Amino acid sequence: MNPRRTPSLATGMALLGLLTIVAPAFPRGNKAKLRIHVSPKQAYLFVDGAALKQGNCDLLRMCTVWLDPGEHTISVHNYGYKTETQKVDLQAGKVKTLDVKLVPEGAPVSPPWGRIQIEGAPPHAAVLLNGKTPAFFVGHVDEFDNNFLFKQQLIVPPGTYQMDITWWGNEIWAGPVTVKPDERVIVHVNKNGATTTKPWPKGAKLTSLPRFKAGINTTTVAVAPVTGQFSANPTQVKCGESSQLSWSSANAVENEISSIGKVGASGNQTVEPKQTTTYDFTAAGPGGIVKQNATVNVDSAIQASLTISPSEVRYHKVGNKVVEQGSATISWSTTNAQSVSIDPIGSVETSGSKTITPTPKQTGYGPVDETDTYTLHATNECGGSQTETATLHIVGLIERAHVKVALASIFFPTDWPDRRHPHDGLLRSQKDTLDKLAETFIQHHEAEPDSRLLLEAHADRRGPREFNILLSARRGQIVKDYLVSKGVPADLIEIKAYGWTKPISLSEVKKLESENPYRTTAIRHWETDWLANNRRVDPVLEPNNLRPTPYYPHNASDAKVLHMRNKPSLRLVRKYE
Repeated sequence: MNPRRTPSLATGMALLGLLTIVAPAFPRGNKAKLRIHVSPKQAYLFVDGAALKQGNCDLLRMCTVWLDPGEHTISVHNYGYKTETQKVDLQAGKVKTLDVKLVPEGAPVSPPWGRIQIEGAPPHAAVLLNGKTPAFFVGHVDEFDNNFLFKQQLIVPPGTYQMDITWWGNEIWAGPVTVKPDERVIVHVNKNGATTTKPWPKGAKLTSLPRFKAGINTTTVAVAPVTGQFSANPTQVKCGESSQLSWSSANAVENEISSIGKVGASGNQTVEPKQTTTYDFTAAGPGGIVKQNATVNVDSAIQASLTISPSEVRYHKVGNKVVEQGSATISWSTTNAQSVSIDPIGSVETSGSKTITPTPKQTGYGPVDETDTYTLHATNECGGSQTETATLHIVGLIERAHVKVALASIFFPTDWPDRRHPHDGLLRSQKDTLDKLAETFIQHHEAEPDSRLLLEAHADRRGPREFNILLSARRGQIVKDYLVSKGVPADLIEIKAYGWTKPISLSEVKKLESENPYRTTAIRHWETDWLANNRRVDPVLEPNNLRPTPYYPHNASDAKVLHMRNKPSLRLVRKYE
């Protein structure tokens, strides 16, 4: 202690009578008492992080403090010793006694050095360098305020320090102090921290000092310099890859890495940055603050490719039936991507292939000539993105279904329809034949819009020419009317009335009958059969000039009426219509 503040014997006896030094601000009525004895005697007491007093503060080397009842964190600090921390539960009106013996730690300290001397501050106030927590404690003012016969000195590596002087939880003074090699800096706390710098030649002669040394009224605290190393490996990564941070420090009481937080004195940490990141490492202790950084560069760029083979496919549809539909293979690859989708396919793996079978958007009939575009979108969580496109050409044809028209000759009874009854004479069997013709022609016309029907109407050789022209015309008209009633557009039907001008010869009839699939019995009268074969209408499909083979309908239910040589009655005709 400073000899100017050394108590007299009388004062010492008075203190012995009191036994304790108690903070005057603490009333004792409902307080708890903590009595503590520490070794070394210069060690300092912190309660709940607040600096209170030297651990041995009376002549019995015992210190007593009054505290609120409850749990408290008690820590004892002395630079060059391992800190001892305990949690105690104090009860009102009760005494808790602690005996704390600190263990030395840390190797001797080597130069260069400078010295700090503190004047004008409470002698028992705690001195902290570079931090406000107890870990930054280096001693109390009474250990650093004398440069006379008894030396109390704080020796530190050259540099600038943030000094905090605190007592009973109150800050006495705080500010920066710059120390140069072999110089003594005197901090005048009572003058708002003004400093005086003087040479300190002794510093150049010292080679090694223990971290703490105390004698009779002398104290030397030699603060060890803080060192630190920090690196990242690798420093170049792709998105999603990791890097390892490595660090080590000596004589630091706090180590921190930006984006990570507090860390130990040495260690490794795996990081996976999403963008280029600089990690700042700070090792702080009473002997200085070391800052280092390491940058991990993140490559967020994505490489992508998208191809389609073959680049052109064919499509052919007839009516509702697809007769040809080509396929292609779409292939893609990406690197450094985490999410990949292809429009219009959807989400896919980062690399792969898929068979696609395109269908044209066109719905109408006609040639197909379309291009489908496929777009790949690749992203990663580091903000990288890439877009690639590929096209597929679709060619071909959509056409109406080609339906074979059911062409068959329509046969009539003798002299029907007549002038008085132009709408009679088309028998039921022949209407059935026209039903098939109408249905198949309508379907065919969808596929062949230029198609049409020509009705070639005939009569047998009996009667005058003009009479038979008119008779065949009526036959053509009744057939047309029936087809129209079944949905065939009237403008697609043309009638040609030939009368008996273009008959089938008897020899031709005989040949037809020899081939006729509907004939089951022998012809008994060829002339009658010849006449029956010429009473007909032949539907001809244009423009291809496709015409039916005029086989006589011997199998029809009304064949006898159709075959009669003489004109059947209206009553009989209507019976079979």
